[in-house]
Amino acid sequence: MNRTTMRYVSHTITHVPDSGVTFEVFCVASGCAAESGPQDEQDTAQVWALRHTGRTGHDLFRRLVTDHARVTRTQ
Repeated sequence: MNRTTMRYVSHTITHVPDSGVTFEVFCVASGCAAESGPQDEQDTAQVWALRHTGRTGHDLFRRLVTDHARVTRTQ
């Protein structure tokens, strides 16, 4: 019979500022697969969506914001 001892350790998770943030917008109108692609600036992705709406009339989008996080053990 094997016995396991588990020890729980507290951790925190934080944004890593040096790694940046990526913004993407995806059109979810039926039959449309248009997307902004990864952008370094939120405004660039939003302007893409506004222009896409102007060209196509599509008005529903999915937004994705991606960052990097670091998990560290709390003391």
